[in-house]
Amino acid sequence: MISVGAEDRPKLARLLMLPAVPIALAVALVALWLTGSAASVSLSDAGTLSRWGAPLVRLIHDLSMTLTIGCLIFATAILPRTTAPRRATGRGHSTDGGTPQPAFVRALNVAAASAGVWTLAAAGVAVFSFSTGSGLKISTDSAFTKALGDYLTNIDQGKAWAAVTLLAALVTTLAFALRTPAGLAVATALSLGVIIPISLVGHSAGGDDHWGAVNGIALHLGGVAAWAGGIGALGVVAGLLGQRTPTVRGGKGNVMAADVLARFSSLATAGIVLVIGSGIVSSLIRVNHWEQLGSPYGSLLLLKLFLSLVLGMLGLVHRRNIIPRLREGELSARRAAWRVVAVEVAIMAAVMGLAAVLARTSPPVSTEPPAEMTPARRLTGYELPPELGGSEWLTVWRLDWLWVAVIVFLAVAYTRWFIRLRRRGDRWNVWRLISFYVGLLALLYITSGAPAVYGMVLFSMHMVDHMALTMVAPFFLVVGSPIALGLRAMGSRQDGSRGPREWTLAVVHSRFASLVTNPIFAAVNFAGSIILFYNTDIMGLAMRYHVGHELMIFHFLVTGYIFAANMIGLDPMPRRASYPMRLVMLLATMVFHAFYATSLMATEVLIQPDWFGNMGRDWGGSAIEDQKVGAGSMWGIGEIPTLMLALGVALGWSRSDARESKRRDREADRTGEAELNAYNDMFAQLAAAEKNAQRGPRR
Repeated sequence: MISVGAEDRPKLARLLMLPAVPIALAVALVALWLTGSAASVSLSDAGTLSRWGAPLVRLIHDLSMTLTIGCLIFATAILPRTTAPRRATGRGHSTDGGTPQPAFVRALNVAAASAGVWTLAAAGVAVFSFSTGSGLKISTDSAFTKALGDYLTNIDQGKAWAAVTLLAALVTTLAFALRTPAGLAVATALSLGVIIPISLVGHSAGGDDHWGAVNGIALHLGGVAAWAGGIGALGVVAGLLGQRTPTVRGGKGNVMAADVLARFSSLATAGIVLVIGSGIVSSLIRVNHWEQLGSPYGSLLLLKLFLSLVLGMLGLVHRRNIIPRLREGELSARRAAWRVVAVEVAIMAAVMGLAAVLARTSPPVSTEPPAEMTPARRLTGYELPPELGGSEWLTVWRLDWLWVAVIVFLAVAYTRWFIRLRRRGDRWNVWRLISFYVGLLALLYITSGAPAVYGMVLFSMHMVDHMALTMVAPFFLVVGSPIALGLRAMGSRQDGSRGPREWTLAVVHSRFASLVTNPIFAAVNFAGSIILFYNTDIMGLAMRYHVGHELMIFHFLVTGYIFAANMIGLDPMPRRASYPMRLVMLLATMVFHAFYATSLMATEVLIQPDWFGNMGRDWGGSAIEDQKVGAGSMWGIGEIPTLMLALGVALGWSRSDARESKRRDREADRTGEAELNAYNDMFAQLAAAEKNAQRGPRR
């Protein structure tokens, strides 16, 4: 164990850490003054308290939320849980042993306390946002409180901040009450989920690209939470990382700080890419011309991006310099951790101060909807696309930045795993790599290309989009077997913490996974989801609300993936059906698709008439005619992937029989065909017994 005396403590780093919050507050105040965001600009002025208090309370909210998420991520996936981890005795069994690690305990305690501050700050933001928006001064009289209650229950922005407050309170409860890996995973996922309602009320919510802006804000907040929150969490546990962590094998591992910093580096890399990438996307939505960068909003935006790049460079320096020196013993754990934290936290506090003011500064591009909106704009948030012709299938795009980020992440991860396996000397079929890339490209086109754009205004294109999402993209993704590749390529943790590989195994072998991947359940879910979606208002929710739309994509993609994986996949699954049963399930789903498509073609009842019937199209057929075209598309598109799956099942069945035949041949060669000889001897004995019985008893 590396001992660190008082003289080794980086006092300068601690001194730099202390003024982090005052720096953030000072930057926010100066930015408020320079941009005029705190000035009284209307007759309905909410007062000095609201003008100056709103951005400062929002800053406290952002800091506490970020620290909560960072500490929960550290406790869930970075820090070892106990001082004497042990081998798991079975799938999903605990590796905890000894006493809880002090760093783990501190991270959880700080997460719980910070979540409490987050809850109070979220409530404060709700009150201040109402005050500044309505022009009412904050007070306790009945008129203000009644209006506030109406704002929190009936106005979208108020409902969003009410949801944030309630979810933050739930995260606080979970952080105090739960200590199991599964419980912490739920708390972490829930804390990240709070980003969704926050992103729905950011700038550009009413702009020309509403959904793109929402996705950009969500990705930006997620990157900040992972990156800045990780820095904050590292500062929280920096003084407790000096010991060597025991391993599940009973030996001594690396200095804890080396492992923690290395894991945090991966988290920070993903975070900085999200922050800068989503920042550029959001700026393109809010700033249309170069000269608009000279506006107060543009200046703050440029400064924020510049400071983000500076932080990214600092992260690169610490990865290339500090971690190797720490592993070689040239640098103490505490000094290394504080060197990484100190300057980054100071600059990051300034960035978050600018972000708090940026949230209240009007962008140069108006986010207000036009005074007169077309029916398509009123329903979808976008103008009606041009009439669908041959070229529009390739030229009409509207990037869904959430799925663009997911696709890029999956492509990078799969490529890294493939390269890691090749360098290790292991084989992985290159055709699986190509198939996975084809699946990702198909997913990009399905979520951002013409099917996605026209799927909002035409039932037929929505059905094309749906069937491609459930049957085309999953087929190629499943052939790529990403889970199997990842489990082979990812390293396993030895200190009792749960990394990507451990969490993947935990999910694959969980009871929930056993249920949803059960062949019968997967087939029923695959077919039944179509009935529930199109014959209830679930489809209406997916069309009207952005969150519902993204959940729809996720559900049908995962449903299609699980069904295809049951048919032809190599990814590990708790249970698989026999090959004859797989063909039966395929036949059943094919018949179901044909039956449902036929019923849609015969009906004169329009699905979602308030949507597709009121789109105001001046091109194409009527809504009911288009619905019948969509029914035919369902039948036609569904049959081709089903045939591909059937061929895959037949090929797998043939290969399985060939492997079984080879196995029996090898066993026969090894045992001298003992099984066959025993089988023949049995028949010989039966024949002899029958012959003796025919002779009858001897006289």
